[in-house]
Amino acid sequence: MVLRTGIEETSYFYGKDGDRHRQLRTSSSLPLTVSARQRNVPHMRTAAVLLLAALVACNPASPPPSGFVIVGATVLDGTGADARNVNVVVEGDSIRGLVDEVPSGYELLEADGLTLSPGFIDTHSHGDRQIETHRDALAAVSQGVTTLVSGQDGGSIFPLAELFSRLEREPPAVNIASFAGHGALRREVMGEDFRRPATEAEVEAMRQLLTEELIAGALGLSSGLEYDPGIYSETAELVVLAREAAAFGGSYISHLRSEDRDFWNAVDEILTIGREANLPVQISHAKLAMRAHFGKARELLRKLDEARMAGVTVFADIYPYTYWQSTLTVLFPERNFEDRDAASFAITEVTSPEGMLIPVYRPEPSYAGKTLAAIASIRGTDPETTLMDLIRMAEEARARGETDVESVIATSMEEGDIEELMKWEPMSFCSDGALEGAHPRGYGSFPRVLGRYVRERGVLSLPDAVRKMTSLPATQMGFADRGRIAPGMKADLVLFDPTTVIDRATPDNPHAISEGIEKVWVNGVLVYSNGETTRAFPGRVLKRGS
Repeated sequence: MVLRTGIEETSYFYGKDGDRHRQLRTSSSLPLTVSARQRNVPHMRTAAVLLLAALVACNPASPPPSGFVIVGATVLDGTGADARNVNVVVEGDSIRGLVDEVPSGYELLEADGLTLSPGFIDTHSHGDRQIETHRDALAAVSQGVTTLVSGQDGGSIFPLAELFSRLEREPPAVNIASFAGHGALRREVMGEDFRRPATEAEVEAMRQLLTEELIAGALGLSSGLEYDPGIYSETAELVVLAREAAAFGGSYISHLRSEDRDFWNAVDEILTIGREANLPVQISHAKLAMRAHFGKARELLRKLDEARMAGVTVFADIYPYTYWQSTLTVLFPERNFEDRDAASFAITEVTSPEGMLIPVYRPEPSYAGKTLAAIASIRGTDPETTLMDLIRMAEEARARGETDVESVIATSMEEGDIEELMKWEPMSFCSDGALEGAHPRGYGSFPRVLGRYVRERGVLSLPDAVRKMTSLPATQMGFADRGRIAPGMKADLVLFDPTTVIDRATPDNPHAISEGIEKVWVNGVLVYSNGETTRAFPGRVLKRGS
């Protein structure tokens, strides 16, 4: 809520560390916050509502406030604090106040006791590839997601300035931010001659391109070191580029060089980059994706905690599934696609023939939707031979210029590890999903956490789960005005029912809409209600430092 005064303005702002600071200014027309809350610390409320009524009565010519009040909600402010019953006042694109009494002159929106939280921030999204053709972002908003962080796995759209310009001219329903992709820069500089370490001149050329992307508003540098062309890079190349990101106040986020065979060395690499480049680093979609590593989540977290104690600011994000989606080629880190021993290792130690679903296969469309085991039976070959044959045919199709040739959804994780990783304090949630993808994570990740891991299993408390979807990722991504319900913050909000919220998407039906997400606002505009998008497009491009 806002009062206009002719005396002084007392306002509060939050630093990147979440600390709350007081600011006092003199003005003839300034907002005064009537109530506030930092984490678990309550602040005394004033009789501002009564004063506002008196002021309006004394000055009937004053225009009525424009905005609305969400009444009767159980509010989780995103900090991890317990829920409280308070009314939330929204004016324009921002939260103006949290009040006990309902002020007059506003549109009232009855929440009926449902939970109101900040909009969820997806720290690892592939929505940038489809956001211009799926402007309503149904996959995201139906989960309560209001901000997509894209440019992941080293694969950003280049140049970002052009993408941002298009999105500003024709906004989507959700906010979108992007990292600059190392792989995109590498391809721009090295073309198809990328299967080698870059020269010093090539690294310098990448650095100059990265500078342009950072000036355009990139959050920092992303890499996908299990993928071409990033898999051929050396750590020194990444350190040079990460230092450039650090010079602009950016961060580094990475799909590690290995999530299975060479996992521990891959973790050491990202910690080295963070230490030598002196910038925050984030492990994308954290997982222990090999049988030999099952049960070692605590060992990983000890390693990360030790690094944090030694001065490396390391974060991570995770999605709530035991199966991932990628290309068949990642099962061969040496790119030795004809090596039978490598194929055997992939289907016995990393995943299994029954655990490998092929949702897309252009060379033989009839294989789509079948497991590797089923395809092997059809072909009359053993799983190792079948896997090598599928990759060979896919590589031939790529050589002909075909795109989106194949994909695999493979089970490689253990529930116990996922639950242990979820509980790590600096661990946020992501989808790693597309707006029109084959993996159910694109439609179900956030409701799945709230329904299955909070309500059904009790892995996390509801306030902490919401924190990991809101204020924590806002801190990780550098969004100073989002991720909390507090005066002055942008009105990205989600109203949901914690007693019913659940995911419905499956590998067989990956676009099934989740239940329990009732309403979603982006920048104060309703974008999702009663299971449908509103076809409103209030999303904004969020640039580093903006």
